[in-house]
Amino acid sequence: MIEPIGNQYVVARPVYSTKAFDEEHKKKHRHHKTLLDHLKTWFRCSAQKAKRIALSLFPIASWLPAYRIKEWLLSDIVSGISTGLVAVLQGLAFALLVTIPPSYGLYAAFFPVIIYFFLGTSRHISVGPFPVLSMMVGAVVVRLTPIADTADPTVTNSSVANDSSLDDHKVMVAATVTILSGIIQLLMGVLQLGFVVIYLSESLISGFTTAAAVHVLVSQLKFILQLTVPAHADPFSIFKVLTSIFSQIEKTNIADLVTSLVILLVVFVVKEINQRYKAKLPVPIPIELIMTVIATAVSYGFDFKNRFNVAVVGEMESGFQAPIAPNVQTFRDTIGDCFGIAIVGFAVAFSVASVYSLKYDYPIDGNQELIALGVSNIFGGSFRGFAASTALSRSGVQESTGGKTQVAGLLSAVIVLIVILAIGFLLEPLQKSVLAALALGNLKGMLMQFTEIRRLWRKDKYDCLIWVMTFIFAVVLGLGLGLAASVALQLLTIVFRTQFPKCSTLANVGRSNIYKNRKDYSEMYEPDGVKIFRCPSPIYFANISFFKQKLIDAVGFSPLRILRKRNKALKKIRKLQKKGLLQVTLKGYICTVDGFKDSDEELDNDNIEELDQPINTTDLPFQIDWNADLPFNIMVPKINLHSLILDFSAVSFLDISSMRGLKMILQEFIRIQVDVYIVGTDDDFIEKLARCEFFDDEVKDSIFFLTIHDAVLHILMKKDYSTSKFNPSQEKEAKFDFTINTNGALRNRECQHLARESCYQKREPYQKPSAQLLDSELSPSFKGSSIGTEFKSDVQS
Repeated sequence: MIEPIGNQYVVARPVYSTKAFDEEHKKKHRHHKTLLDHLKTWFRCSAQKAKRIALSLFPIASWLPAYRIKEWLLSDIVSGISTGLVAVLQGLAFALLVTIPPSYGLYAAFFPVIIYFFLGTSRHISVGPFPVLSMMVGAVVVRLTPIADTADPTVTNSSVANDSSLDDHKVMVAATVTILSGIIQLLMGVLQLGFVVIYLSESLISGFTTAAAVHVLVSQLKFILQLTVPAHADPFSIFKVLTSIFSQIEKTNIADLVTSLVILLVVFVVKEINQRYKAKLPVPIPIELIMTVIATAVSYGFDFKNRFNVAVVGEMESGFQAPIAPNVQTFRDTIGDCFGIAIVGFAVAFSVASVYSLKYDYPIDGNQELIALGVSNIFGGSFRGFAASTALSRSGVQESTGGKTQVAGLLSAVIVLIVILAIGFLLEPLQKSVLAALALGNLKGMLMQFTEIRRLWRKDKYDCLIWVMTFIFAVVLGLGLGLAASVALQLLTIVFRTQFPKCSTLANVGRSNIYKNRKDYSEMYEPDGVKIFRCPSPIYFANISFFKQKLIDAVGFSPLRILRKRNKALKKIRKLQKKGLLQVTLKGYICTVDGFKDSDEELDNDNIEELDQPINTTDLPFQIDWNADLPFNIMVPKINLHSLILDFSAVSFLDISSMRGLKMILQEFIRIQVDVYIVGTDDDFIEKLARCEFFDDEVKDSIFFLTIHDAVLHILMKKDYSTSKFNPSQEKEAKFDFTINTNGALRNRECQHLARESCYQKREPYQKPSAQLLDSELSPSFKGSSIGTEFKSDVQS
């Protein structure tokens, strides 16, 4: 019963062990579903299930019938036009990252949007080229291209055929990588593996995308400066590219450099204005479109290509090319890279989609997102596009300009389609350096993530380490290997944190049912002879040794060492008695000699397994107090611990290996007469121990208690305390002691001092107290509780 009293509460209930609580409250034995049960449910078919599957595979069927034409259509049209113009420019710019002709970037900005319109669950993200994925695909293209990309703006007639063949090969590699990445995403979606994104933490994604932004920055320098830079895809490639750039910096094309710097400056300034005044602007200023139109007109009007020898986009073929079949050999060579591309593409898209789903309160499905992105990439790769995800800036444009649904995305695809079919030729005079500048203009958000280091350092050192090491791995090793190394490091930090948990010793605070780390508070009550040890992590094969060592450090002794010392001493005592050197009287014992010598070496050479067995003194006519002085200078370490409480409230699981180790630890304590209690465990935890035959005559299932306070009160009742242990700050209250109140609380009573008896006592017949005596000594509320009944039974037996 709980009685509230102001801002306090009073609880009156019996002291419960887990077993007693289950029996008294009639715990149900539930049937846990097996793998076969789940498979039966999975393959069971019904009309409702078929409808649910159909709606999940085609989310458009759920939101399109509810489309509000009058309220949403105009906003979607404005958003679609704005997003489409940005998609055109980003498609052209990001194609340079893939090292393929810019016109193929339009295919990557068109086909994925169409597929996602029917299969996607997010209403606000804009699917298409993403700079990080473009860089990852470009690294694979460079590695599998037999002839290095020279990026030479001066192209002779004799090399046109070779360049065309080289471009075709690059497009084939990019398309094949995209198709395989789409297949991986599709299979993961079908197999319901959308949860893999949880292995990419926010810190890892932030560090990785920042490193990718650095790679993009370095890769675009050759277009901004118009230099001939050999492509590299191996580890440390970024340093080789920088070396090549600085070794020929004097060959920089000034016209391209000036144009790029002007474009970058204007784009950064206007983007800052858009960000600062976004609440006042009806729509963001389309600065990329404005600068593209101006740059194209100036390049065409002043004939930059011939006058200043600048590199331009060149011929833009109108219409679509026939789909291509992927190269099977490329599949085998790029499976690892494609897996990384698939994971990163899904992680970025799902992260952005999650932001908008929370903002506008609608659900998204990770597995369906995998299917949508997978089919989008398969379809886009078949039509010579490259890997698609979502760009944060492009999605931001779609949402900030009023986009309500993927109708805006469909209309943006229409804008791209118009450019592909009709007006693409107008972009032919556009300088590649302008596209490179526009690509760098979209990196501001990712480069600003360097500020995360300071924030993470203050909040969590492990997350800061993950961010920094992910950035270093991705920059030095490349994006593919860097991602794999970063994930491995992140998982290693998790293992490290669970392998070396911050175990602590608890004590009572405020003389209530609250137990905290004894190092954190000054006014603590710690029952004499009781130690409360807390482990805040799972216990498994990697940390069971650490757990054991921390427990030994907390109690101050090794139970196995004490056990072996006592068994050795017991052997010596038996020899004394056998030789008649130790005689027992009614008042104690009499030693018949002044000294006794025995070979410790002889005992040490005994079978060590015998010393690890439980101490058996039933054949002796006296009891042994192991904390008293033993005869003939027999030395055994003394311990003042009689009860150990293990707080397992934070232990979520226990594997087979650690289960054996835990049982050995419990047996070692029990064999030296230290009672062990485990508190706070989940019912599944105990059920697993029972299934694995953890319990026996020594380790019983009665050691489990609901809370620490239940275990402490049980110990106090069992030991019939007369003294308590106080901290130095409590010495002024040393005349008081704690004992059990019948309502389960702690109360004070006068301290009683008991004289220590001899370490050897003649065993006297035990006289059972009568039932009348027990009834007169015990309170009615205690006698009526389950623990009281058990207590009376134990005393009388």
